[in-house]
Amino acid sequence: MNKLHYIDNLLQEFVDKDIVGCGCVVTKNGELMYEGYYGYADREQKVLMNDRSIHRLYSTTKVIVCTAAMLLFERGKFLLNDPLHLYLPEFKDMKVVHTSPNGNVNIQPAQNPILVKHIFAMTSGIPYEWGESKTHQELSKLTGNLSKQGPYTLEQLIQEIAKAPLLFEPGTRWAYGYSHDIVARLVEVISGLTIEQFIGQELLDPLQMNDTGYRFKNDVQARLVPLYELNASNELAPAWARGDENFEPTAIYNGGGLGIYSTPRDYTKFAQMLANGGVSGKHQIIGKNTIDLIRSNQLNTAQLADFNNPYTAGYGYGLGVRTLLDPTAAHFGGSIGEFGWTGMSGTYAVIDPEEQLSIVYMHQRIPNMEVEHHLRLRNVVYSCL
Repeated sequence: MNKLHYIDNLLQEFVDKDIVGCGCVVTKNGELMYEGYYGYADREQKVLMNDRSIHRLYSTTKVIVCTAAMLLFERGKFLLNDPLHLYLPEFKDMKVVHTSPNGNVNIQPAQNPILVKHIFAMTSGIPYEWGESKTHQELSKLTGNLSKQGPYTLEQLIQEIAKAPLLFEPGTRWAYGYSHDIVARLVEVISGLTIEQFIGQELLDPLQMNDTGYRFKNDVQARLVPLYELNASNELAPAWARGDENFEPTAIYNGGGLGIYSTPRDYTKFAQMLANGGVSGKHQIIGKNTIDLIRSNQLNTAQLADFNNPYTAGYGYGLGVRTLLDPTAAHFGGSIGEFGWTGMSGTYAVIDPEEQLSIVYMHQRIPNMEVEHHLRLRNVVYSCL
């Protein structure tokens, strides 16, 4: 019995309960297994969700950026255990925040350098600015002052971030943050191209991902899905419509942790390539062994405690991706080493080289319903195999 209709039923339930619209594409063994779109792309304009609807990826950008960086690793341009300051001198002689049991805060020189692998694995000690620690406060001040000066580049952001004291000694803990923006800047310094140019040449163009990018082109803006969020009346309302200044052709910031748009069908070209051992058509985009390295857990016991929550239970973290370590703890009968990531607006990617399977799901909502939607979708898709 074909069970794919259970995916249809689930997506319709999502739309009926929680979201305006969504899209999902699943591939197996290099072939399309499922594609479905439900609800509206733009409810107010009565535009139905379809295969050309453009979504903000937010943090699902990270998988593309880290994969692009690992192409340079394959070419011998850096080693994972290189000190980061060999390429980005602003990260030399970092300082670390220490908080004593009585709450006193002091800042001391770091005992060890940030290594390249730390920025891939989010163990650099550089979080986002949302928090109460001295590190968070300094980052908030630095990025806030930068924003007040007007538009800024990735290089300018990284130079400011490097001025903040680290949240912890490099390599000792895990904290979600700006590390992948630093990965993107590493790519720029080594390649001599912007991260937008490098990703375009090395991934988007070879994979013919024509509906993916950092900047509006052709009719992309007209197809951008509004981002919905709960208003004061607890109803879904558009937060942003079809405009987004970060995607404008005149914008100068290219992010590593966010900043790319795509469609489920287009992102699937990338995810399917990784699921198929780096091969797309007749082209070997990235090596199979490199993919295995990307999805290898980089975290020790203490770092896993920082990383794990109900959504990531049973997973570790590799070079820019979550990776399945323990199906029992994940409450999921998947393959060891299944990997991917999630975006703030509800985008979701699952890549499983053992099954040669990819799942790409997208909606545009904040909060993103990741626990409620993604894990159910994952389980239903795997039941169809």
